[in-house]
Amino acid sequence: MRPALLQAKIEQRIARKKGDVFLRDDFSDLGGYDQVGRELRKLVRMGRLIRIGYGLYTRAAASPLDGQPVPTKSLRRLADEALTRLGIRTSETKLERAYNAGRTTQVPAGRVIAVDRRVRRKIGVRGATMSFERA
Repeated sequence: MRPALLQAKIEQRIARKKGDVFLRDDFSDLGGYDQVGRELRKLVRMGRLIRIGYGLYTRAAASPLDGQPVPTKSLRRLADEALTRLGIRTSETKLERAYNAGRTTQVPAGRVIAVDRRVRRKIGVRGATMSFERA
């Protein structure tokens, strides 16, 4: 398949998709592994997508401050959606439960997600990565 045609098909699929997190496997039926990877990297360079992890991408929008591409959602919401797409259940962390119950006034930073099993994948944007806690 010609690269311009593949890129157009990938962009059409991104536009139709309701979620904001895309797995590389979402596009595997359009071409070979390397070919799809090249087109996704091209879209990242163009500022239409942002890579948030190995095989994980999200929609991008231009920042009103400096024009650089930024994610359309918060990192916490993107990580939650990505883990759900990968089949990993998420829940509130211990600190979030304590804060919501009124046992503490310390506001959770939002960089930790409770998961039901081990996660070795890094999920993050521009050096800000998520941590995982066993639920």
